Amino acid sequence: MTQFSFTLDATDGAARTGTIHTPRGDIKTPAFMPVGTAGTVKAMFPEDVRATGADIILGNTYHLMLRPGAERVASLGGLHKFMNWQSPILTDSGGYQVMSLSSLRKLTEEGVSFASHIDGSRHMLTPERSIEIQCLLGADIQMQLDECPAIPIEHAKAAASMRLSLRWAERSKRAFEEKSKPGQALFGIVQGANFEDLRRESLSRLMEIGFPGYSIGGLAVGEGRAEMFRVLDFTTPHMDRAKPRYLMGVGKPGDIVGAVARGVDMFDCVLPTRAGRHGQAWTPEGAINITNARFAEDGEPLDPASSCPASRDYSKAYLHHLFKAGEYLGAMLLTWHNLHYYQQLMAGLRAAIKAGRLAEFVADFRAKTCEETL
Repeated sequence: MTQFSFTLDATDGAARTGTIHTPRGDIKTPAFMPVGTAGTVKAMFPEDVRATGADIILGNTYHLMLRPGAERVASLGGLHKFMNWQSPILTDSGGYQVMSLSSLRKLTEEGVSFASHIDGSRHMLTPERSIEIQCLLGADIQMQLDECPAIPIEHAKAAASMRLSLRWAERSKRAFEEKSKPGQALFGIVQGANFEDLRRESLSRLMEIGFPGYSIGGLAVGEGRAEMFRVLDFTTPHMDRAKPRYLMGVGKPGDIVGAVARGVDMFDCVLPTRAGRHGQAWTPEGAINITNARFAEDGEPLDPASSCPASRDYSKAYLHHLFKAGEYLGAMLLTWHNLHYYQQLMAGLRAAIKAGRLAEFVADFRAKTCEETL
């Protein structure tokens, strides 16, 4: 069986391209992971997600533990079989959703007790239970349970939160060693808000504990792109060069391009699918809203040069009509297009890094999209 490992293939400045090896297949990095919150990438067939170029998708521990339940998924053969996706799956710990979705929650050293947003039922999520759920789901890459405080936050509160996450990291690793299967991996999560000393402390301690990969958490929570990049600037240079680096919950194309330039390898975000369901499409010239009146008589497709049927074979006028008429096909086509655009962006970044042309790629991206990336 292939064990989890990471091969660094090329660098260009701080940017890296490589391959994550798992028993279920390789993941080319930099990688974008479409989000399959409840066992589905919304509005997409699994085979079409794979055809966009996605090597891995993300599943959500919080939502799946509440419905249909991790034990039920396990009894039906695990998440891969349940949703008909045979490539790697990464699961988050559930902690972020507990903090953001449940209005009735209580945080203690043991874990987080909370009320379900579905029916109000009470649950307890501890580091051990989070790992148990992720192992029942059969996730190839799992996350430690952590606390993700909002920014801005006082230094003392951020320090206490970060150190709680470190204690949970130790417990998560012990539980993972007991419950995981060969080839699965657990990532530690770097916290510390936007304070350099806390980020450095968190990273140093996590590397002492030892994980096969490290996530950067606590960003993309409203701090803004410039502040996120500032935190990455003093975090990624100290991360283990031989391990994959995952920036959680990011983001817009400009966020990804800037973070790749700073040495990040993995990303996930609901944005391309959520935006697609609401009429927003990313194109090589930037984002557009297909419901705008100017597209009502536009006979051109979103991207005539694309290999994606959704991008190439349907006019903007037709897509505009679908959204105005409330037809499901509109959301399906724009989601498909957006996911393909994101995967093409990642492929372009990988090729540019390998060729030593990342600066040219970034300059061209900025010129065409008017997105600030540095």
